[in-house]
Amino acid sequence: MALFRKQSEQSNTPRDSHPSASVLFSPSTGSPVQAKVASNGYGSVNGNGNGNGAAQGNGHNHNAHNNGAVAEQGGYTPPPEFRKVREEVQQYLVNEVKAMHEVGGAAKLRQLIEPVFNRAIENANLVISRIERGRLLDMLLADILGFGPLQPLLDRDDITEVMVNGPKQVYYEQKGKLILTDIKFIDDTHVLQIIERIVAPLGRRIDESSPMVDARLPDGSRVNAIIAPLSIIGPCITIRKFKRDPYKMADLVKFNSLTADVAEFIEACVRARLNIVVSGGTGSGKTTMLNVVSNFIPEDERIVTVEDAAELQLQQPHVIRLEKRPPNMEGKGGVGIRELVTNCLRMRPDRIVVGEVRGGEALDMLQAMNTGHDGSLTTAHSNSARDTLNRIETMVLMAGMDLPLRAIRQQVSSAIDVIIHLSRMRDGSRRVVQVSEVLGMEGETILMQDIFMFEQSGVGEDGKILGQLQPSGLRPRCNDKIKEAGINLPAHIFGGDNKNLWR
Repeated sequence: MALFRKQSEQSNTPRDSHPSASVLFSPSTGSPVQAKVASNGYGSVNGNGNGNGAAQGNGHNHNAHNNGAVAEQGGYTPPPEFRKVREEVQQYLVNEVKAMHEVGGAAKLRQLIEPVFNRAIENANLVISRIERGRLLDMLLADILGFGPLQPLLDRDDITEVMVNGPKQVYYEQKGKLILTDIKFIDDTHVLQIIERIVAPLGRRIDESSPMVDARLPDGSRVNAIIAPLSIIGPCITIRKFKRDPYKMADLVKFNSLTADVAEFIEACVRARLNIVVSGGTGSGKTTMLNVVSNFIPEDERIVTVEDAAELQLQQPHVIRLEKRPPNMEGKGGVGIRELVTNCLRMRPDRIVVGEVRGGEALDMLQAMNTGHDGSLTTAHSNSARDTLNRIETMVLMAGMDLPLRAIRQQVSSAIDVIIHLSRMRDGSRRVVQVSEVLGMEGETILMQDIFMFEQSGVGEDGKILGQLQPSGLRPRCNDKIKEAGINLPAHIFGGDNKNLWR
């Protein structure tokens, strides 16, 4: 059996990227027309945060006029007449183009719409320079093929989050730090159009009666949007991006998120079918860690995933993905996480992976872990490993069952084996800060012991947090289950030698 240490020595072959899908909306009817757009990962603004509109690729800057790449002119606000121009061009495409994939890519689309665009400029009596005309055409291409002004940011692999605070303020997160861009939308309606483009293919809606929505992009990136009357500053969008080629455990070790010893222990836990909870605060990297940990699940097992908005990127061949469905306009037809967890128990899963437990579904997850579905994985928000257990107790009570607290704690202690806790440091880095084992009950208290703990050694001159995970020196009881699975971990992983550790 090859554990992480051996696997990390092997080269990783990048996966082929797939074309991304976007939606073109008729300005008159709002009906979606599916459009396939080949995405090569380039065509993004430069990496200095000022958004000069140049496309980047392979270390060279390519202007959008030459290769048809969709680029956004950062800091440029188009004139009000541009709305009429955009509607005229979009109406032409709706009337004349049957299927966007037949156009043949961004370069050919540019050739197709440029005469129509120039005529629309004249019809709107818009007097602009040649440079400004090129900028408007680039923006129009981004609106048609991608997600408007956000497309350059979404194309960049070094950006982890994009935040739209109304039409005139856009931030992105890079290496844990928030950076203000010069990108601006035309107005609130422009932002709403981008939100509609994201949620419509998923069968979801956002309006005054339902002003909040969770969704995902074609690449799996998670999206949250909120509009008036709940948002005072205008429509807001938060996009949590995911890499096209998902992180592997070797990447996290390279980033110093954890050590190779901890990675080897986590792989052993997964292969030995221990139940694992990944916990941490918002933005601490729980979903990324869950994706990485799930890669250790053998390919011959049947996996059922349950998520609020599908964002897990499991690479095994036998995966069934279930996603929560919100109610329709009449308030009917909604299917929650709890119902999906209950249903997946009837689907003969070898493993159940729940993207995140937030409420009463925690009880059903514990029931699954305690009824033969060993090796299940989930995430939960908490401030520490101990706090994770308290949060799960609270969520079980939210199920509405009048259960004694001791009965709940017995369920928790028997169901959960290992807790991996992550934290977002002051320098923006995300690290595993605690790996703990649940031992069982003693009286009314759930017993735990730390196997690995993060010890900070200082702060570097660049403000980076210095330190790493250190073993506690205690022998984990779960090592017996790991041995039963045919995996023998070296004693030094836990900070001791054979003489004083394995007594």
